[in-house]
Amino acid sequence: MSFLTLGRTAVVRQADLMTTKTTNTPEPNALAFTWSHVQDAPIRELFPGIRLRPLWRGDDGATAHVLEMDPNTCWQGTDVHEPGPEEVFVLSGTFNDGHRDYPAGTFIHCPAGSSHVPQTTTGCTLFVLYPEG
Repeated sequence: MSFLTLGRTAVVRQADLMTTKTTNTPEPNALAFTWSHVQDAPIRELFPGIRLRPLWRGDDGATAHVLEMDPNTCWQGTDVHEPGPEEVFVLSGTFNDGHRDYPAGTFIHCPAGSSHVPQTTTGCTLFVLYPEG
């Protein structure tokens, strides 16, 4: 565990194997920010060639992740969005949901109860947010 001090107070906490950093600024009404770096996030292989890097977990259960998919990989089974929606931003490569391709720069909102079969032929990196956990 390490602490950063760059003119501000920073606190590092370990939660569910995720490292998050919170900084409190001396400015009035300033928000406390939480951040993490993808290189510091633990890697969990979900399926061969598909890795999840958890970045953040909110007090309300919301989570943010980076999902890395190697070329020619496919999710095993159907990914059902329960209990809430899934928000995806394609950072690099081309993501396919089983129906169509989404190139880098695409935002996808998957409502609660929807499903897809994530896959890629080119490989891709996604930012994934579960706002309701």
